[in-house]
Amino acid sequence: MSRSSAAARVSEQAALFAALGDETRLDLVNQLSSGPQSIARLASGATVTRQAITKHLEVLSGAGLVRDEWRGRERVFELDPRRVDDARRWLEQIAERWDARLAKLRKLVEED
Repeated sequence: MSRSSAAARVSEQAALFAALGDETRLDLVNQLSSGPQSIARLASGATVTRQAITKHLEVLSGAGLVRDEWRGRERVFELDPRRVDDARRWLEQIAERWDARLAKLRKLVEED
């Protein structure tokens, strides 16, 4: 992987994790994990306005985490499982690197 494509990949992942880094957006992802939902349903019981929910959904959409479609007069959002899998794989890669580094450290410590 070239340096520029690696940088682009990191930038893409940064947008993904930035979108997930907000409590309200993370709650929306959790709600959408049970299936597609309208803005009205997502906003019911929320501590923020429907307009704020819409803005949060736009951020999630911009990060590729959700997609939407119009069904009649309702705009329905659903989670894009591919991006959730991207986040999972990215975290697994980081965990594997840390595990390898910790194993090396353990080996060095145990040799002394």
